[in-house]
Amino acid sequence: MADAKIQTMDRGPLIVRGDVELVDAEGNTFETKKQFALCRCGLSQNKPFCDGTHSGNFDDCARAEKVL
Repeated sequence: MADAKIQTMDRGPLIVRGDVELVDAEGNTFETKKQFALCRCGLSQNKPFCDGTHSGNFDDCARAEKVL
């Protein structure tokens, strides 16, 4: 089992669970918790975190290929 899990939410953010370090382009570390949501829609005022602005404004339901 992996130490971290990232789950795509239909019409919503990426949910990150576990021990992870989130770092910006300059190497600065964001303060995070054991679970947090990352924006996928680009509308959040709190990027890279999701603030719920996507609600009704983002339509994506990403799916991975099913493993047989």
